[in-house]
Amino acid sequence: MASSDGEDAMKNLADKETYDRLQKDVDAVKNDISALTDQITEALNTFTGVAQKQARRGYKQARANVDSTVADLSKRGSAAFDAAQDAAATLEDTLEDAVQQRPLAAVGLALGLGFLIGVTWRR
Repeated sequence: MASSDGEDAMKNLADKETYDRLQKDVDAVKNDISALTDQITEALNTFTGVAQKQARRGYKQARANVDSTVADLSKRGSAAFDAAQDAAATLEDTLEDAVQQRPLAAVGLALGLGFLIGVTWRR
């Protein structure tokens, strides 16, 4: 029996050593998982920061493009309006000169156009 007690003690000692070794391995795996989780979190935060910067940059660029386009359209619209005003002024001057040079022809033309508009309007 004494040898049996010694064997049991050796088994318990071996089991305790095995348990301690396994516990150390489990703790090491837990630490590795924790470190990996921290690395993944850091990588995701970095990725999110980069994505936000790119989104801001894209937004600023799109806004600048829109502002540039609006400014260009405004300039074109202003130029077209100025051209229309110039054309209207030129037409007015031309009509005024024509009426002053041939007043009877101008009155006859106005009567004729009025008659044609009236006949067309009636139908």
